[in-house]
Amino acid sequence: MIEYKGYIGKVELDEEAGFLYGEVINIRDVITFEGKSVDEIQKAFHESVDDYLEFCAKRGESPEKPFSGKFVVRLPAELHRKAYIQAKLADKSLNGWVTEVLETVLQED
Repeated sequence: MIEYKGYIGKVELDEEAGFLYGEVINIRDVITFEGKSVDEIQKAFHESVDDYLEFCAKRGESPEKPFSGKFVVRLPAELHRKAYIQAKLADKSLNGWVTEVLETVLQED
């Protein structure tokens, strides 16, 4: 995983062809890049993101932002009920409780 200007790239190796290739994974628009070395793949990633941002600017469009801070989660009704109860017992909103749980589970070492 590599990151540039908030965009996250996932890099994979094509052993048969002998090169690295990747794509930006945190937006719906398609941004790809490739290279034969770590330096090349990083440079290509940066260039692809910059090209994307420039393309959007030329078209007068806002580039897709990597994360809006919102996401919809569909849960089984029983799990939704249990989460709601836990949030109320912790004197938190459901959103605040879920955020706290995710922060705990996803904390970086």
